[in-house]
Amino acid sequence: MRFIRHSYCGRRNHALAGSAALSVLVALALCAAPAAGAAGTASQPPAGPGGTLSAPDLAAPRVRCVAQDHDYDKLATKMAHDIDDRLRGRASTVGLEETDGRTKITCQYQATRHFIAASAIKVTILAALLRKLQEEHKPLSEAQKRLAWLMITQSSNSAATALWNQVGHRGMQHFLDLAGMRQTELSYAWGLTLLTAHDEILLLKLLTAANKVLNQPSRIYARYLMARVIPSQRWGVPAGAPRSVKVHVKNGWLPYPPDGPWEINSIGAFTSPHRVYLMAFLTYGNPSMVYGIDTIEYAAEVIHRDLNPGEHDVIPPSAPFPSWGIPDEPVNPRTR
Repeated sequence: MRFIRHSYCGRRNHALAGSAALSVLVALALCAAPAAGAAGTASQPPAGPGGTLSAPDLAAPRVRCVAQDHDYDKLATKMAHDIDDRLRGRASTVGLEETDGRTKITCQYQATRHFIAASAIKVTILAALLRKLQEEHKPLSEAQKRLAWLMITQSSNSAATALWNQVGHRGMQHFLDLAGMRQTELSYAWGLTLLTAHDEILLLKLLTAANKVLNQPSRIYARYLMARVIPSQRWGVPAGAPRSVKVHVKNGWLPYPPDGPWEINSIGAFTSPHRVYLMAFLTYGNPSMVYGIDTIEYAAEVIHRDLNPGEHDVIPPSAPFPSWGIPDEPVNPRTR
């Protein structure tokens, strides 16, 4: 099986099984740019290489922010520049999408690019399970509640595998079809599923607004679990969020290949009685887990700041936990 570096790195193929596996590992290694040193603490702002601005730095921002209401055009332009400034000079390859229900501003950067899911897929597994039970007119069993709690709040891999097997590949694809998540590509191993930031925002919208796919009890339950993720896993998009909103988050972290760069992903919904806004950050090519977290938090902080001017009581950047740097999961064995 042949892989051409340029096309493979631009849209990583999901055919990761069988005799192609070794070729994929080689291709992924080629995709990874030479790693810079690990980043410092998240409180340090990112700097461009050598502290100087190159020609691309002086160009229009790569991030695109659009406001449906022209009253917010100026804010959208500011957000595009602010996010771009935070991503400039980072080694991470980033896909992001943000949308805000109040200002109707949507920001995107490589939002349709594919990234390996790692444990970010666990929210989709939960949503697909809830949809399956809705169609069967069944409530969650006590065993399923226990597995869902462990899968989301503690990122348990054994719980995720059990629920993934209960839903089945057909059930997962059925949910994706109903959700309009046409860019998501399932793998034989849930952690190797390919995601896009755009599809992850579609998923978060299903969890936060009335729709025909997930009913209100399902939406409330999923948000309940995402609001109770353990402290060591609440990094990423919550950084900079005002404490006046409720944070619902799920992350994924995985070096892939096992000795290669890190896949660091963070998705979140920020809700209050009067407002909902959503963020999805997917990254790879990170020389370390901390570096990828820093990349996401640098950008998330300015999104929160721009959407919540004047808010000073905010969630600070994450402090590393002893568990950081430990892969979120092994690659699952091939299942039927």
